[in-house]
Amino acid sequence: MAAQQVRDGFTELYGTEPEGVWSAPGRVNLIGEHTDYNDGFVMPFALPHTAVAAVSRRTDGVLRLHSSDIDGGVVELRLDDLAPESDRNWTAYPAGVVWALREAGHPVTGADVHLTSTVPAGAGLSSSAALEVVVALALNDLYDLGLQRWQLARLCQRAENVYVGAPTGIMDQTASACCEAGHALFLDTRDLSQKQIPFDLAAEGMVLLVVDTRVKHSHSEGEYGKRRAGCERGAALLGVDALRDIPYGELDAALARLGDDEEAVRLVRHVVTEDERVEKTIALLESGDTRAIGPVLIAGHASLRDDFRISCPELDLVVDTALASGALGARMTGGGFGGSAIVLAEAADVETITKAVQDAFAGAEFTAPRVFEAVPSAGARRLV
Repeated sequence: MAAQQVRDGFTELYGTEPEGVWSAPGRVNLIGEHTDYNDGFVMPFALPHTAVAAVSRRTDGVLRLHSSDIDGGVVELRLDDLAPESDRNWTAYPAGVVWALREAGHPVTGADVHLTSTVPAGAGLSSSAALEVVVALALNDLYDLGLQRWQLARLCQRAENVYVGAPTGIMDQTASACCEAGHALFLDTRDLSQKQIPFDLAAEGMVLLVVDTRVKHSHSEGEYGKRRAGCERGAALLGVDALRDIPYGELDAALARLGDDEEAVRLVRHVVTEDERVEKTIALLESGDTRAIGPVLIAGHASLRDDFRISCPELDLVVDTALASGALGARMTGGGFGGSAIVLAEAADVETITKAVQDAFAGAEFTAPRVFEAVPSAGARRLV
């Protein structure tokens, strides 16, 4: 249905049918937060919420962009005028992909694009990565570029880092491009090796809820960049290429070497213990002990809240309320400073937990949260 609507919208806008329709999902990160830019481990899975794009090629060096989700008409850009950090609007994400492809030497000569997305914006669920990946996949197909999914993810990351100016890691784009239905993706962000881990909660009588606090965040604003710079400083102080190189068993010794540098101690401790939590989660899932990941999620939230200091009152309220109402585990997910939390629960407890969280937000006079089930879904693909 979405594919047909986007196809029809394209035809109405541009006066001709598109050459194809593609989709790319948002993602939720099960565990492994702020480890990707430290060469560490992450474990996202794709959501059923997607960005859908109808696209056709052009040969005149023009890029035309339109989103049914944004007020305004078609935005027309000349490819030769695309330049990093020249665009502060939503169009920077698809335009950045075109710029990155051309910078890498790929012969993209223009495109007409019509987009829509069901990925909640600002919720920490990678709405921007979904926009990037869906455009990258469409252009890869239309221009026969022959790029692998991981290569598309790399180019999309470059678009976000350089063109948009947001210092994000590689996880979001890789998840959108590479995830498989019914699985979580174990990604080593240093060598980009991947392993699909079966993750079928429904078969075990469980549900993973996403609670969108509706507190908006922006990675291109300063706090995310400060954390990344702080991690890089910690690695330099410890004489390693990245914090991933500090073994968990040597963490105490590493922290002792940092002395009274309190910020470096906190950031290093989070990253090293978070990588360990990813490995522990994989071991539990592969052994069939899925419920035992609950305490790992709880520990991850405490680390993000206390060491990385990127939680907020709304996220903490979700986690505390869910756990008090019988959840198996809960933690914030995404870049932080707002966005979403995840809650692992027995299916029978979902209604009770959801109501408790909604009531807690009302009692605190917070904006009502959006709560939905996260079902591990397929990665980016061509629909039409």
